[in-house]
Amino acid sequence: MKVIITGTTGMVGEGVLFECLNNPEVAEVLSISRRPYEVKHPKFKELIVPDFFQLANHMESLRGYDACFFCAGVSSVGMKEDKYTLLTYNTTLAFARVVSEANSNMVFTYVSGMHTDSSEKGKSMWARVKGKTENDLMKLPFRAVYNFRPGAMLPFKGQKNWKSIYKTIVKFIKAFAPKSILTMQEVGRAMINAVIKGYPKSILEIVDIKELANK
Repeated sequence: MKVIITGTTGMVGEGVLFECLNNPEVAEVLSISRRPYEVKHPKFKELIVPDFFQLANHMESLRGYDACFFCAGVSSVGMKEDKYTLLTYNTTLAFARVVSEANSNMVFTYVSGMHTDSSEKGKSMWARVKGKTENDLMKLPFRAVYNFRPGAMLPFKGQKNWKSIYKTIVKFIKAFAPKSILTMQEVGRAMINAVIKGYPKSILEIVDIKELANK
């Protein structure tokens, strides 16, 4: 398969990229990012797009892909709802509409988060925005949309985008709630398997991601 990945300069996107480059089911990876990711690999291609709202200008470069693994995202810490909505909801939907137009049979996977609010009515701002993003992605004309809600994740060896404070948090969670830990290999492999084998749920919690990774 040929896949598009966003967020390769972040932790999740980089980990999913590692799995795609290692996985024999993936023939080509196109990283779409605002800044370059330095890697040399025969499967790897890159498209630098500073403004995702201008993605339609690159339509011909987007055709012929089987899946998009949307791993780009920002933290809501210290951010007002209007700006977080712009960066999370509006940017994601604008990107998704363009790639769906370029590839009518594409599978789209969105990395959301634990405790995302599908009702869009809860008290948590980020959870409402993520919930609306999930809901509206599922209305687009993809072959399938999968919303991944991972928790803490362990990186691949050699990952660069891995903050030291996150290592401490993961160690704590691993000690007291080991079942809530995923590896980046599991996340990436689950995304690949979703394209090949499908999954009966459109919203995947940690247990679903683990199951799909081993399917």
